[in-house]
Order: sequence, then structure tokens, then C-alpha cells
Amino acid sequence: MSEKSLDCRGLACPNPVIKTKEIIDQGEVRQLTVLVDNPAAMENVSRFMQRCGFEVKVDGQGDSFAVTGSRTETGACRIMAEAPEEAPRKILVLLAADRLGRGDDVLGSKLIGNFIATLKEMGPDLWCLVLVNAGVKLAVAGSEVLDSLKNLEQAGVKLLVCGTCLNHFKLLEAKQVGETTNMLDIVTALQLADKVITLT
Repeated sequence: MSEKSLDCRGLACPNPVIKTKEIIDQGEVRQLTVLVDNPAAMENVSRFMQRCGFEVKVDGQGDSFAVTGSRTETGACRIMAEAPEEAPRKILVLLAADRLGRGDDVLGSKLIGNFIATLKEMGPDLWCLVLVNAGVKLAVAGSEVLDSLKNLEQAGVKLLVCGTCLNHFKLLEAKQVGETTNMLDIVTALQLADKVITLT
């Protein structure tokens, strides 16, 4: 039996799940123990492993949990992966804000960072990312998600940044990633996309 362990203590969501998926995708894993330090990560990792065919047992409480999954068959987890016979879809994500949700700005900034870092899990389906309004602030010098955006662009994701919005915020010279574009290009991209996901 191939047994592996993974220490995800101190990692913010969704990194414990992403690292768990990476280990499972290496194949030949029949038992995996993941250490996490909060109930949310414990629940997320447990649910993910169950969806990958593991029987899950959790030990611990408070800020220390060991999530152990066991299964009889090995192989990569196919969750969030396209069926091999299907061609990639062209998914466009439109971001019109520099934070996710309303209620707490600090939390919203963390959530948008987690969201952008996790977009790569769409794989080849993620075709285009469009930044408009306050969303353009994510693409400028000093942005905490700049590296994640650069990684997406290097992976082949088209990144369109609204020039009018950059001018409005006086950030045109500060842009570090993506193509400065106009509304016609954005509308054309929306028309070409198979699916559009909008966050405002």
C-alpha cells in the first residue's frame, strides 16, 4: 500500500485542497494523511478526498486535525478535469472589482486573491480573464495577486485590462500584466466565449 502524508498547517484556503489534489494526481496513493490547523480546511480536505473515492477518518480538534483517506484503487482525481473526449470550453471570467463580496474589505481582498490563485484549476477551459472598473487595480504594481495573474498569462490565458478604467484610476503607467484593451475587444471576447462568469 502506498502511504503518503502532507503537512498543510499554516496554509490559507484553498491551498490545502490544491496540495492534496497534487499528491493524489501523482497516482499510486492508497492512503493519504493531511495535517491541517483549522476546521474549515479539515472539512474542505475531507470532502475533496471523499469525492476522489477515499474513505475518510478525522482525528483531532481545535486547531490540529489529521485527515486520513484510504481507498482500494489508485489513480488521479478526475474532479475539475475535463473528460478526455471533450474539447476545452472557452470560459471567460469578468472581474469588475478588486475584492470578492461585500461586508469586510480585508476579507474581500483575501478572497479575490484565493479566487485568482485557484482559477488555474479550470485547466484549459479557462480562456480569458477580463478586468474592468476596480478590477484593473489587480493588474498594477503593488497588487498582491500580480504573480498569480502573470502565471495565468504565461499559461496561455488571455488577460484583457480595460484602458478606460486604468485611465480613470490614473493607473495606466502602473499596469504590470495583461493587454490594455477597449470595450470593443471586451464585447468581442464575450461574444466568442462559450461561457461567461461575472464577479462584481
